[in-house]
Amino acid sequence: MPVDHAFKAPAVALVRAPHGWQRVRATLGRVGAFAIVEMQKLQHDRTELVTRMVQPALWLLIFGTTFSKLHVVSTGSVSYLAFLAPGIIAQSALFISIFYGVQIIWDRDAGVLAKLVVTPAPASALITGKAFAAGVRSVAQVVGVMALAYLMDIGLTINPLRVLAAMATVMLGAAFFACLSMTLAGLVRNRDRLMGIGQAITMPLFFASNALYPVGVMPGWLHALSVVNPLSYEVDALRALLIGTPLNPLDVVVLVVAPIIAIATASKLLRRLVS
Repeated sequence: MPVDHAFKAPAVALVRAPHGWQRVRATLGRVGAFAIVEMQKLQHDRTELVTRMVQPALWLLIFGTTFSKLHVVSTGSVSYLAFLAPGIIAQSALFISIFYGVQIIWDRDAGVLAKLVVTPAPASALITGKAFAAGVRSVAQVVGVMALAYLMDIGLTINPLRVLAAMATVMLGAAFFACLSMTLAGLVRNRDRLMGIGQAITMPLFFASNALYPVGVMPGWLHALSVVNPLSYEVDALRALLIGTPLNPLDVVVLVVAPIIAIATASKLLRRLVS
């Protein structure tokens, strides 16, 4: 019986990598998946959102009301409490996002990060997902502080479009500071060291901004620091949206460009955490 020694390899269907708009949609889908995973972590400790509202509430109730009665800071035709409220919103978002790098080091120590970086998803998708989750968490602070401000009759806007724009502003600011924290995580690669750096830079970032006082009353050296501090641009944008001060287009440019640069930088340093 004749034997046919010819061997035919099975046909293999080649799958092309997504390109163009397909690649954009695929990347956005991965960003959304990572963001959902981050948001699901809140289910393990739902009290976190409530406890994080305590500090901004104390700033408004104690610091704000005391300084508004002392009249030591001139804020023009705007009351000091109305001037302070957007700064407290930005501050609370800063305090949430500046320690996001600690979480990514926890993921590395648990072995989760090593599994994520070998997936087809780019590093930027993981970083963007975490930055988006930081922004969503910060929005809860916006709701809490604004609810307290309305109860105190501070005089913030009730325009829903302006409120939504303020939430978007906070998300952009939180995304930048979360990426800054993850960039530092890629540089130091140590949880305790990063905690120390985060604690060391949080209050200087806050006090070297216009969150508590106008730039006009700052000494020259502090004014120079506030100019290069992204938190100042976030606070300015929030004041324009919530209390009606003039909006500087530079604030919008900084709030859009800074997170993009921060995401690119953090993505470059992500693999150093697992190397």
